[in-house]
Amino acid sequence: MSAYHEIAGQGGAPVLLVSDHASNHVPHGIDLGIDPALLDEHIAVDLGAGDVTRAVAALLGAPALLGGVSRLVIDLNREPEAGGLIPAESDGRRIPGNAGLLESERDRRIALYHQPYHSRVEALIDTHRPALVVSIHSFTPQLLTRPDVERPWPVGLLYNVDERAARIAIMHLRAAGHLVGDNEPYSGRELNYTMDRHAEPRGLPYLGFELRQDEIGDPAGVARWSAIVADTVGATLAALAAAAAQA
Repeated sequence: MSAYHEIAGQGGAPVLLVSDHASNHVPHGIDLGIDPALLDEHIAVDLGAGDVTRAVAALLGAPALLGGVSRLVIDLNREPEAGGLIPAESDGRRIPGNAGLLESERDRRIALYHQPYHSRVEALIDTHRPALVVSIHSFTPQLLTRPDVERPWPVGLLYNVDERAARIAIMHLRAAGHLVGDNEPYSGRELNYTMDRHAEPRGLPYLGFELRQDEIGDPAGVARWSAIVADTVGATLAALAAAAAQA
């Protein structure tokens, strides 16, 4: 199993899609010490995000890169030095196989999965020169550890310093009647590593979609939100191009 799965994209769209948490795969030789059923929960994978990414790539004819291992093996959307890179606990669930992990095993997972994934993101940006990078994640409607906190948004847009594309997309989605989380259900100023590494330093506009998992939990939901995401990407590209022409 590779550190990533790649979709070539044949339509020439000036977009690169990435989905850091698209897989729940645990490579041979890694024992997380958990009930295998947990691999089908949000702590292990962004449920539905991979399906939406594939569908949007098909709709746009755009290249895409999807993470190939579970976020419990290593979180591709965190800094290599981050404490939560290889979690020993996630949303109240203990991950015994990651507790007290040897530094050598941490370094091994970085070298096998984290580094190749991000090297490929960088290479795809260099090759395709996209006008927009689109990151697709999903979030659980309710955390086990925060049952009192509501997450009512069906979709959120995350961003850090560069708000250009996000602002366009938020306005577009709201105009279509969607309740949109503006840097919700969490802030891109805190959780934005892939875009912070590959888009922000280049001045490359990006969209960080967060889709609520109960909205994309079946084929009909995936189809509906893939169309919405693709439409939003198109509107954002058009608005960015118009702004650049006027500059």
